[in-house]
Amino acid sequence: MKIVLGCDHGGFELKEVIKKHLINCGYDITDIGAYNTDSVDYPDFGERAARMVADNEADRGIIICGTGIGISIAANKVKGIRCALCTNEYMAKMSRMHNNANMLALGARVLGNGLSVDIVDVWLSTEFEGGRHENRVKKITDIEKLRVEE
Repeated sequence: MKIVLGCDHGGFELKEVIKKHLINCGYDITDIGAYNTDSVDYPDFGERAARMVADNEADRGIIICGTGIGISIAANKVKGIRCALCTNEYMAKMSRMHNNANMLALGARVLGNGLSVDIVDVWLSTEFEGGRHENRVKKITDIEKLRVEE
């Protein structure tokens, strides 16, 4: 599985922890930055990672900022993206089982490293349940089709 990782300056240290873990687990990782703690704008990284997932350059994306809120909002503006901001393993599991989330957002200033890695592991190992949830995900996709592109 190919995973794109992106973060702003607030998420840099956690991204490095997660990247090391995922490489050790055998995942194919593309790191789009940030590459240090110098101040950068989270929308740039959320959008770039989301476009890679939407364009099938990556199977899934994991993005990190201080809270996970801003970067997840930016990612969810990209057509085809269902980015879930998760703060525990149950949310990660449900985001995959029920929502078929293709991106995960984490808050580096909200979560510890150990919990973050656990969330990532659950999120990556959980499959979409389909069934009644398939129609609900389709409704989300239909909402995107109604948006007027500028």
